[in-house]
Formats: sequence, C-alpha cells, structure tokens
Amino acid sequence: MNFLLKKMIKVGITGGIGSGKTTISKIFETLNIPLFNADIEAKKLFETEEVKKFYLAHFGDAVFSENKLDRQKISNILFSAPDKLMLVNSFIHPLVVELFDNWTIKHIHADYVLKESAILFETGLYKDLDYNILVTAPVETRIKRIIERDKLPQEQIELRMANQWTDEAKVPLADFVIENEDNSLVIKKVLDIHQKILASIKK
Repeated sequence: MNFLLKKMIKVGITGGIGSGKTTISKIFETLNIPLFNADIEAKKLFETEEVKKFYLAHFGDAVFSENKLDRQKISNILFSAPDKLMLVNSFIHPLVVELFDNWTIKHIHADYVLKESAILFETGLYKDLDYNILVTAPVETRIKRIIERDKLPQEQIELRMANQWTDEAKVPLADFVIENEDNSLVIKKVLDIHQKILASIKK
C-alpha cells in the first residue's frame, strides 16, 4: 500500500471526569491502535518556556512553585473561573493540535489512530475527527471513582464536572457511546466499535 496516499482515520474518545475513558482507551491499545492522550501531552507542555511565559503574563507568580508551574494551583483557579479557563484553552489547544498532527504522521501505517481528550466536544475539536466515541457513567459512579483515585473532596469534583458538558449534551454528537458502569461488558463494546471502524475503512 502506498501510505502517502492513505487517508488516516482519526477517532476521538472522550468522556467526563471519572467516566473511565482512559481504561477504554487502553483496551483499544491492546488492539494495536496508537493512542494520543491530549490531556497528558498538554501537561508536558507545562515544562516549555512558551507555556511558562504565557502563565506568567496572565496569572503572575501565583501559579508557580519553586519556579515551576504548579498544576494544582492552576486547577484551583481555572475550575472556579470559566473565563480564565477559556483563555488557557484558547492558547493550549492549538499547541496540542499541532502535536497531534505531527504524531499522526508517524502512525500512518496504523488502521486508525485514537485521540483521547476530556473536552473534545466542548472545544469543537471533535469536528476534525472521522469518528468520536463517548464514554459515559452515572454521576454517582464517577464521583466514587474520582474520590478513590485522586482523594479529592466531593465539592471539588462537582465543581470540575460543572465545567464539562453533561452526557446528555454530548450523546447527539457522538458516533459511538460506551456505557462504562462497573457491570458493563466494555471489552465487547470496544471490539464491536473496532470492527465497525475497520469495516468503514474497507468500504
């Protein structure tokens, strides 16, 4: 196959905090589907001078600890100030998009690639992808998972959830939905979606 002529199929996977989207993404990885975690890549950018200068210019020393960006301090500010969160996203997201585009070129041999992002729909970046998978779970389940994982107080978790769209708002935009409750047969659901994507590529 001439990979230069091949159209790379890009699939997004998203879900609210505590939905378990990362767990679902790892199942796709076992199927040899390359995964780009936009949230992790965005965190790596915190080490770059470009991003440090941005935060210093807009937030001052308040978001630094020992001359390093303090993600906890930033989170505390952003999740209680939607306007500042929008400002940061408008700066960070184009940088992550560029990283994803460069990363995708390196995986042209794959059947398709997966892009995991917590706010894929909120940012409108889902429109640049061929398919989008939404991972959902009941709010009570999500809160329980986050408390166990991150040891955060419930009030802070609910504040973070308030800055993300509800599942009801996301479902109409998704091509596939995986209900990730504790008793769900998620592996079967992932395999089903995987086969449907592969079938669409062969058409």
